[in-house]
Amino acid sequence: MTNLFDQIKAEGHEQLVVCSDASSGLQALIAIHNTSLGPALGGCRMWPYASFNEALSDVLRLSRAMTYKAAVSDLPLGGGKSVIWGDPRKNKSRALLDAFAKQIDSLNGRYIVAEDVGISLGDIEVIRESTPHVSGFSLEKGGSGDPSPATAYGVFCGMKACLEEVYGNASFTGKRVAIQGMGKVGSALAKLLHEAGASLYVSDMDPERVAHAIRLYGADPIHGHEVYRAECDIFAPCALGGIINSRSIKSFACRIIAGAANNQLKEMSVVDELSSRDILYAPDYVLNAGGLINIAEELSGYDQPRAYEKIAKIYDRMKMVFALSKTESISTAKAAESLAERRLKKGKHV
Repeated sequence: MTNLFDQIKAEGHEQLVVCSDASSGLQALIAIHNTSLGPALGGCRMWPYASFNEALSDVLRLSRAMTYKAAVSDLPLGGGKSVIWGDPRKNKSRALLDAFAKQIDSLNGRYIVAEDVGISLGDIEVIRESTPHVSGFSLEKGGSGDPSPATAYGVFCGMKACLEEVYGNASFTGKRVAIQGMGKVGSALAKLLHEAGASLYVSDMDPERVAHAIRLYGADPIHGHEVYRAECDIFAPCALGGIINSRSIKSFACRIIAGAANNQLKEMSVVDELSSRDILYAPDYVLNAGGLINIAEELSGYDQPRAYEKIAKIYDRMKMVFALSKTESISTAKAAESLAERRLKKGKHV
C-alpha cells in the first residue's frame, strides 16, 4: 500500500479527513484539494466501495477534478469532495446523515457539501439542519435545486462547440449521439438533443430508463459495452468514470467524445491515441461544469436566468480549449489543465 501522505501529496491535496461514528455506522472521507480560489465545494457520494483504498482513490480523484472544474469555470471556489462508504439503499439513516453533517461543520466552511450519487436533495436538506456549509438545496428554500438539468444544459452547449470544431457548424440535425447512462443528467441531455434534432442511441443498466428514452425520443437501445462501438458523431459518457482506457479506445467509432461523466480518462496517455484516430475529446470537467456553476450562484442569491446565462459560456470555454490545443500543439486535455492552472496561479482575484 502506498504511504497515505505520499498519495495525498502526489495530487497536491491540502487536507484529508477520515470520519467515523460507531453509533450510526458512518464511515466517510472528506478531501480538500485546493482552496486558493475560495472554499472547496463538491458533492458527497455514498457508494458501497469494495475497499478503503477504492474509496480513497475516488475521493482524491474527484476532489482534484473539482478544483480544475471551478478554476476553468472562473468561479471563486476551490475543489473538494466527500464519500460515505456504504450502500445508500441499506445503510443510509437520519443518524448517519446527522453524524456526517457534524463532520462537515467541524471544518468551519473550508468545505461546502452538495449532492452526488447516492445522496439526494432530501438528504442535503437533512444535513443543512446541522450545518450551514451546504449548497444545492431546494428552490423553495432559496437554493438552486437539482443540479442535473443545469449539468445537462452545459454539456449540450459544449457539444455545439465540438460540432463546430469537427463539422464546421453547430447543428444537431441528423447527428447521431450515443449516450451511456440514462440517469438524471443523461435523461435531461437526451431531451435537449432530441428537441435539437439529433438521433439518439442509449445505454443503461436499468431497462426502464432505456424504455423511457425509446418512448419519448425514439431512441435506439444499445446493450452494455456495445455503446463504445456505436457508429455515431458524438459519444456521450454520462455514467461511470475511467471508461476511456487502453482497452475501450480500440472500440470507439465516433468523431467526438463529449459527456457528463467525471474522470472519463483512465490515464492521460489515451488522449494522444484519440488524437491519432481523429477523435475530438471534450475535457469532462470543462463540459460538465454546469451543475457547479448553477450551485455557485447560491453564494450571491440564486437567480436561474443569470445562472443559465453563465452555464451557456461553457461553449466559449470549449472554444478556448480547442484554440489553445492547436496553438500549442497539445491535447485538449492538456489545454484544459493549462487554462485551469493559469487561473489557480492568479489566486482569488476573479
